[in-house]
Amino acid sequence: MDIAVGDVYVADGKIESLGSRVDVGSRDDVDTLDCAGLIVAPGLIDVHCHLREPGREDVETIATGARAAAAGGFTAVCAMPNTDPVTDNQAAVGFIVRQAARAGAARVYPIGAISLGQRGEVLAEFGEMVGAGAVAVSDDGKPVASAHLMRTALEYARSFGIPVADHCEEPTLAVGGAMNEGVVSARLGLKGVPNEAEEIMVIRDILLARRTGGHVHLCHMSTRGSVELIRWGKERGIRVTAEVCPHHLSLTENAVEGYDTNAKMNPPLRTEADVAAVQQGVHDGTIDVIATDHAPHHYDEKEREFADAPNGIVGLETALAVNITWLVAPGIIDLPTLVDKMSCAPARLFRLAGGTLERGAVADVTVFDPDARWTVDPARFRSKGRNTPYAGRELRGRVHFTVVDGRLIHRLSE
Repeated sequence: MDIAVGDVYVADGKIESLGSRVDVGSRDDVDTLDCAGLIVAPGLIDVHCHLREPGREDVETIATGARAAAAGGFTAVCAMPNTDPVTDNQAAVGFIVRQAARAGAARVYPIGAISLGQRGEVLAEFGEMVGAGAVAVSDDGKPVASAHLMRTALEYARSFGIPVADHCEEPTLAVGGAMNEGVVSARLGLKGVPNEAEEIMVIRDILLARRTGGHVHLCHMSTRGSVELIRWGKERGIRVTAEVCPHHLSLTENAVEGYDTNAKMNPPLRTEADVAAVQQGVHDGTIDVIATDHAPHHYDEKEREFADAPNGIVGLETALAVNITWLVAPGIIDLPTLVDKMSCAPARLFRLAGGTLERGAVADVTVFDPDARWTVDPARFRSKGRNTPYAGRELRGRVHFTVVDGRLIHRLSE
């Protein structure tokens, strides 16, 4: 993707024209947005978030999540299926599609469960869920412990041309873990999760993708070993893609000091060497996508003892700025690469609308100032969640406008 100076003309929900100067003739019914000095990019797409509806509408709904997404510059998000009840059938998928349409904000694409009830025993009916609108399958929140079930899922999903997104965690190694295993966990007296708990499942999934020819998408990668294994798989032409989250690109296990539960997540924050490795993986293309893993929780839940608090943080409204602050500003990647990781690649890999400003494409557009500095105030989030480790931090990069299907959904208000 290249950077150029010009105008974008949107009509009837599509990109009509793009150029140094767009002539709309004498039409007086054209609304204009002044984007001078700003970046106009294809709408950001998050392939991994948790919107909690149905079941936990007290912490997030599809509507509040879709509005939070738009505020963060996301024109589309993919909702993970670990809801209550689990999104493991066509009726549940259809419910999410209808709720998203009612919300009228960012697009919401459901991801169906791999197994019924996410119990890891019997495959869900992929075909029916895809027919109702699911764009992938995953048991995220839980690993697919059974290699046989994962192999079957990859074979079955191949028939429908969808990826199988896996939460890579070897459960017997990770059980009871609250943070990364190492010097910090020992000092804090917390049970740790070793890197190998992730990496064992990463190589298993890559080998099963090689066996089946299916597309495995590895969720929230966090270790240097995982990056090395993914690179190995790609060098051999295996259909493996991977994502990393902004928090794993910016924070280390040291954020847990003081037992801050807003730094508790799964996989846990790792070491400086791991952060450097996943940053390099984004730089060299080993990591395809940056996804938020947006996971809102109620304040009271996060106020428990560290080991008992739930994993996860909110991320939709800080992701772009965190990535600019920790990746673009230091020169690890440039802005076109960031837009590719947050828009073009997600659209391409999950076969979604958007990810481009070419003529005739759906008019999903994000406009942002990569140099604007702002301080994170969770009280101003559109999300119901406030659980962020970035509270009070100054970040670079601010969304000014978010356009979905040609409609202005979000405008920055100071």
